[in-house]
Amino acid sequence: MKNDIIAAISTPIGLGGIGVIRLSGDGCIELVHEKFSNKKILTANGYTIHHGYFHSIQNEILDECLISIFRQPHSYTKEDVIEISCHGSPFILSEILKTLIASGARQANGGEFTLRAFLNGQLNLSQAEAVGDLIKAESFYSHKLALDQLRGGYSKDLIELRTKLIEFASLIELELDFGEEDVEFADREDILATIKQLSSKLIELINSFDLGNSLKQGIKVVIAGNPNAGKSTLLNGLLNADRAIISSTPGTTRDTIDDYLIIDGIKFLLTDTAGIRTSSDEIEEQGIKKTFTKIEHADIILYVVDITAMSASDTIEELKSINSTDKQLIVILNKMDLYPNMDIQTYKNSLINIATTVIPISAINKMNLTVITETLVHQVKSQKAVDKSIVTNIRHYESLTNAFEALSKVVEGINHKLSGDLLAIDIRQVLHHIGMITGEIHTDDLLESIFSSFCIGK
Repeated sequence: MKNDIIAAISTPIGLGGIGVIRLSGDGCIELVHEKFSNKKILTANGYTIHHGYFHSIQNEILDECLISIFRQPHSYTKEDVIEISCHGSPFILSEILKTLIASGARQANGGEFTLRAFLNGQLNLSQAEAVGDLIKAESFYSHKLALDQLRGGYSKDLIELRTKLIEFASLIELELDFGEEDVEFADREDILATIKQLSSKLIELINSFDLGNSLKQGIKVVIAGNPNAGKSTLLNGLLNADRAIISSTPGTTRDTIDDYLIIDGIKFLLTDTAGIRTSSDEIEEQGIKKTFTKIEHADIILYVVDITAMSASDTIEELKSINSTDKQLIVILNKMDLYPNMDIQTYKNSLINIATTVIPISAINKMNLTVITETLVHQVKSQKAVDKSIVTNIRHYESLTNAFEALSKVVEGINHKLSGDLLAIDIRQVLHHIGMITGEIHTDDLLESIFSSFCIGK
């Protein structure tokens, strides 16, 4: 039932100072009133907190609690909502929830509170999805992107432009009723102006997805290079931990080693890889193949060079073996402690058309490691889209792409003076794909897919 009473523990499982149980639905205040010692909650105003004792099914005191009242429509779900704050004992939380269910509530499904917020018009669909992203945020930028979308983000612009298109579609539909009189209610020039504005927004959002997805999941940084170049030492130095085994024996790293590092609010996924060389060892060869796969999917490559073993021309030849044309390639000249008088500038100049930047370091002495981290941050922040509305959701990206393709057909139709009925078909397709983002158009399967990934209690 749409407005039946749902209940769930909203705090994580485990011991804690406090725990919170949330209820929503018509009658939830009356239900809690039956088991709560402070009877004032029945007539209490919204946005008020009340102290008392919660009783079990057998009417024994379970815990001393605080109860927060939120009256419809001024609540998260736009229904009556109660939040019970008690001590964070798993036993207490479980017993309170059992009592509520025995009294007529039911266990909420994953994301059901947010689903109700969406269905009751409190949030549009992209905002509801942002709630899940906000809960999972692990860095400043993943938090920033989720919060921006929760506050409306690019969905506000899409809703506004979609409304204009609906107006045009209505006028074109009206023209069909007067087909024999050959009249135009929808000004084609006005439509083209709106389409130009919408197309520009769609292109901006579509192009932001690669960066947005990386900021949300983590910027993929692959550490590559020849065996014994110092890749594992570099990983350990960046993480400030002995994460990878270090050995003077070539081929020690035979599989990828993954870890993450948050620098200046940006999450970086670091991957140490097997050294690139020709090997007769079957296991090492598999590791090398995995290295090239990781490089293919990387955002940034840190290519580590042993300057005691490789000249600039050798390095250039090595870099030809990896597919880095569409990657940000940072060449790391390692073991500077063994070659302090090296002509770094000449080495850099020879790589100027190949690498994004060249950084001399001594991984074992942790020399210039901060230069690497500063460079990684700069590579991300220098991208113009980083401070704009950014798409992080693959579902949104696909809908935006489909909307843009449909919009191109509308422009083509206007330029070829297609009849109103054909234009209306293409405009409805644009409206459909944008509506799939904001939630004006949805299916039960789509909602199930989105909200089932939420934690119970949210």
